[in-house]
Amino acid sequence: MKTASYDIPKVGLGTYGLLGPEGTEAILAAIEMGYRHLDTAQSYDTEIPVGNAIDSCGLLREDLFVTTKITPENFTNLRSSLRQSCDNLKVDNVDLALIHWPAHYDKIPVSDYIGELARAQSEGLTRLIGVSNFTRKHLQAVDAEIGAGKLATNQFECHAYLQNRILVDYCRQSDLQVTAYMPLAAGKLANDPTLQVIADRIDAQASQVALAFLLTQGHVVIPKSANPDRMASNLAAASIALSTADIALIKELDRNDRIVDPEWGPDWD
Repeated sequence: MKTASYDIPKVGLGTYGLLGPEGTEAILAAIEMGYRHLDTAQSYDTEIPVGNAIDSCGLLREDLFVTTKITPENFTNLRSSLRQSCDNLKVDNVDLALIHWPAHYDKIPVSDYIGELARAQSEGLTRLIGVSNFTRKHLQAVDAEIGAGKLATNQFECHAYLQNRILVDYCRQSDLQVTAYMPLAAGKLANDPTLQVIADRIDAQASQVALAFLLTQGHVVIPKSANPDRMASNLAAASIALSTADIALIKELDRNDRIVDPEWGPDWD
């Protein structure tokens, strides 16, 4: 049975690249300015910096929403790897555990590992489960193996230049939350003329307009930054209102500009 919207905070902090003590300081700064959703992954090597920030921030555990992602290399020891992730993060369990990618080249079927993720949830290692970079085909395989409605989110690259409408529509029809990673298209959107015109009119920044657009679509966004000013700007995007005309203009920016596309990745929708 689903819980209402799975209570995933709509703006989170992506932590890729926030390594070591400097990474911990950046994450602490984000928490202090109001971030409550921290997104890490086994392959980022940021679980320990995130854990150190969680441990020293002074907040109660239940005040933070912590996501990690299980790398395909750990499919054969999925639950034990998640236990190690919890140790790294200095928590008893995470709020959300994702499969980071389908198996490389799809050499291992979804049915071989998704059940282990569901078992990790039943054992209390994670409150919610989800996937990342899954196509419609992979999502259908999940439903066939563990039943429909078990996933909290599908996290994938999504931004104004790559709106991923086919997959987004499928997720909506499946009542599956979309989490947009790389929502600023690796900084490209900060200089987009259309976004800047809108931003100038509403006294905002183009990057904020880019995030606000995704939020109006009902997506969760997890922009990454180590810069306090940029972190604050990203967080404030949640309060920006866009008009119907603004949204229509931004929809026209879609150009299928995919940034993250490893050779071993899935055949995208």
